[in-house]
Amino acid sequence: VLGLLVWALIADTTYYLHAAYGWVMFVSIFVWIVTVLFFVIYLLQLQLKFYVIPWPLVLMIFNAIASILYVTAFVTCAAAVQPTSWRQWDYNRRAAASFFACLVMITYVVSTFFSFRAWKGLGSNAATSQVADHA
Repeated sequence: VLGLLVWALIADTTYYLHAAYGWVMFVSIFVWIVTVLFFVIYLLQLQLKFYVIPWPLVLMIFNAIASILYVTAFVTCAAAVQPTSWRQWDYNRRAAASFFACLVMITYVVSTFFSFRAWKGLGSNAATSQVADHA
């Protein structure tokens, strides 16, 4: 939802006049589409049908790549905001887009951390693994 908000805020400005906002638009649209694709895969439980694919690893790699892309998008968006813009509403929307890009970046970093833990199997404890072995 936050990535879609970044996309909408930038799209509502004159982003085409600044090349930096083209990168922010690309990152927000690309990552949002791939995130929705993964959401549909997990919602329909298609990962159970394609059991050959290591889904925890794929999800961790995607989250790491999305984190890196959003770090660059946030830095680009924040650096390109000019308070002396000739259109005040462009400044407000670009500043808000920078804020929400920062939130999206933090969200993907946290998701990378949790998907790394899921990939390594660090979420279980010794008691549950021993009970599963004897049953």
